Amino acid sequence: MKRLTNKVVFITGGSRGIGAGIAKRMAAEGADVVITYVSAANQAQQVTDEIKKAGQQALAIQVDNASPGAITAAIEKAAAVFGRIDVLVNNAGVYNAKPLAEYTLEDFDSTMAVNVRSVFLAAQKVAAYMHRGGRIITIGSNMAERVTGATGSLYAMSKSALIGLTKGLARDLGERGITVNLVQPGPVDTDMNPANAPHAEMLRSAMAIPKYGTPADIAALVAYLAVEESGFMTGAALTIDGGYSI
Repeated sequence: MKRLTNKVVFITGGSRGIGAGIAKRMAAEGADVVITYVSAANQAQQVTDEIKKAGQQALAIQVDNASPGAITAAIEKAAAVFGRIDVLVNNAGVYNAKPLAEYTLEDFDSTMAVNVRSVFLAAQKVAAYMHRGGRIITIGSNMAERVTGATGSLYAMSKSALIGLTKGLARDLGERGITVNLVQPGPVDTDMNPANAPHAEMLRSAMAIPKYGTPADIAALVAYLAVEESGFMTGAALTIDGGYSI
């Protein structure tokens, strides 16, 4: 059974990795899908082509999430094309790993702009188009719960901020029947963090289930949060990391 038939899903950063996996799963559930991308136009085209072949409508919009006006304009365009937005998935993010002394103010501002500010702005904008039963789902990181090494302080801070934002948005939108939840992945096999990377064995050794996750693993949890069955869950931060954080 396709649980998202006649729904429109808007996914930031949907051209590759976890975002692409989510886009394909949403389409498999019967949704029409809008994805954003920064520069990977060919990969975005591949994702939308695959969705269309599966029988759903798809649209890719180039967006720099560091630009406040870009994400809101993209949401307006998607709403104009499809007439509604039922599910927002905030997936776009950046990771800037440096020793503490080497971070600059520009590093701080750019990380917070993409990882936090754009999530807030997208949620604020999309809420105007959502009906009762809408869903806002953000992809965070298990580093909000556990940081096991150096050079990740700025990223961990930005992802921790999403916990508070999720709880606040859940209160803001709960009376309208809109749920807001946070998914916090651990090591996932993507081109940004491949399972054969030099540090991969160290990560696996810290996990209760010593293997990398896949984009499909994350997409399955996102799919549950997007459908009717999850309607009593809101304000939650759900860690999915093979036991890395326990």
